[in-house]
Amino acid sequence: MKQDSNVFVNRTLNLQKINYIGLDMDHTLVKYHSENFECLAHTLMLEKLVETKGYPSEILDLELQYDRAIRGLVLDKKFGNLLKVSRYGAIRVSYHGLENISFSKQKKIYRSTYIDLSDPNYDVIDTTFSIAFATLFAQLVDLKDHKFPQEMPDYAVIAEDLNYVLDTAHRDESIKSVVCENLEKYIIKDKELVEGLEYYIKSGKKIFLLTNSEFYYTKKLLDYTINPFLTHCSNWQELFEFTIVFAQKPRFFIDQLNFLEIDPETGKMENKSGKIEKGKVYQAGCETTLTSDLNLLPDETLYIGDHIYGDVVLLKKNCAWRTALVVEELSKEIEGFKKAEPYVEKIEQLMDKKHPLEVALNRLSAELISSNDDQLKVRFDELMLEVAEIDKEVSPLIRKQQEFFNPYWGETFRSGIEESYFAHQMERFACIYMSDLKDFLKMSPRSYFRSTKRPLAHEL
Repeated sequence: MKQDSNVFVNRTLNLQKINYIGLDMDHTLVKYHSENFECLAHTLMLEKLVETKGYPSEILDLELQYDRAIRGLVLDKKFGNLLKVSRYGAIRVSYHGLENISFSKQKKIYRSTYIDLSDPNYDVIDTTFSIAFATLFAQLVDLKDHKFPQEMPDYAVIAEDLNYVLDTAHRDESIKSVVCENLEKYIIKDKELVEGLEYYIKSGKKIFLLTNSEFYYTKKLLDYTINPFLTHCSNWQELFEFTIVFAQKPRFFIDQLNFLEIDPETGKMENKSGKIEKGKVYQAGCETTLTSDLNLLPDETLYIGDHIYGDVVLLKKNCAWRTALVVEELSKEIEGFKKAEPYVEKIEQLMDKKHPLEVALNRLSAELISSNDDQLKVRFDELMLEVAEIDKEVSPLIRKQQEFFNPYWGETFRSGIEESYFAHQMERFACIYMSDLKDFLKMSPRSYFRSTKRPLAHEL
C-alpha cells in the first residue's frame, strides 16, 4: 500500500478518468460523534430487549464499554465468543463475554485455530454502527453466565434478539428521532468538507449522493451539515448531480429495483418517468438503471463509503466501479503507530539478533541426531539460553507497543504479524482508503494514485 498525503492506495486510480463520484451519507459525507451515537444505540437496544423480549430489567444498568469491540471482529453465536481473526481466518485473540480466552482453552473449543467465515454461526462486525451491538453481546453473555443463567436465552438467541432490536430501533426511527432532536450532540459540522465538494464540482466532477437513509433523515442531516457552508448553491439538492435515498444497499448493486421520484418540498413520491435528471431526488432504484440512464462506464465512476460489505465488496464484485473506503479509526491507528515506533524498532533489533541464533540451533539440532558430542550439547544449551533471554526482552516490549492500540484487541488492521480479516477485505476491494472524506477532497481532482509493486515472500 502506498500513501499519497492522507489517502492510501491499494490499486492505481487516475482521477482524471473519473467523471462521477458517488458518496454514502452516514459516516462518510456526514460525520458522527461515534461514541455518543453508539451509547444511544446501546441504550435503546437494552430498553427494547426488556420491553419486547422479556430480558431482566437489571440489564438496563449496563453502560457502553466503547473499547470492548472494534471493526472486523467475528461474533460466534454458538459459543458466545468474540474473535479477532487474520486474513486466513486464524484466531489470534478471543473473548467469551468479557473474559479473555486462553490459547489452550481456545484450542479445545475450535480444535483448529482457523475458522470458516461462511459458517452461519459466525457474524462479522464490519460497520461502525455495529460497535454497540458487539459490546452488548459480550455484556449479555457475561450476565447470562454469572447472574441470569435461566432467565436469559442461549447465546445464539441473544445474538438474534440483538439483531432484531437494533433493526427495530432503525426501522421505527427511535434512534434517528433522537439524533434529529440533538444534532449537535451526534453530528459533526465540517466547513472544509463542503468547500472540498464545491472545489471538485467546480473542477468538473459530478458528485451524487447514494444513501440507505430515508429522505426525511437525509434532509435533516444535510440541511444541518451542508447548507450553512454553501457558497455556489442555495441548498444541497443543487449541489449534488442527483440524490438517491433509501437505496437499500447492497441490493442497489444486485437487484433490479425501480426508482421513485421524490418532491423535496412535500416528500411525496411517484414513479420515475424518463432518465435520471440533475438536481432531483430519488428513492431506491438500482445500479443497472443508473448506469444505463447516464451511459456510464464502470471505471469512470468512483463510490466512497464506510461500509466494507455494503459499500465496497459487492459493488466491486458486481459492478466494477472504482471504490474508496472511509475508515474513521485509521487516524487513531496511525497515531498509535507513531507512538509505538521506538518499541517496534527495539523489537526488530532483538529479532534480528535472535534469527542467526535460531539458525545455529537448527544446525546443531541436526548434528546432535547423529552425534553424542558433549561439546555440541553444551553449545546447544547455551544458544537456547541466549534465545530465552532475548524472548524475555521482547515480551514486555510487545506489551508496551500494544498499549497504544485497543486495550482488548490491539491493532484494528493487524492480527499478529498478519493482516486482520478487516484489513484483508479493505485491501482486496477498496482501491483507495482514508480516515476522512475531507482527506480525499484535499487532493487535486487530477490526482494519480499509484500503487506500488508488492514483493512476494521469495522476492524479499
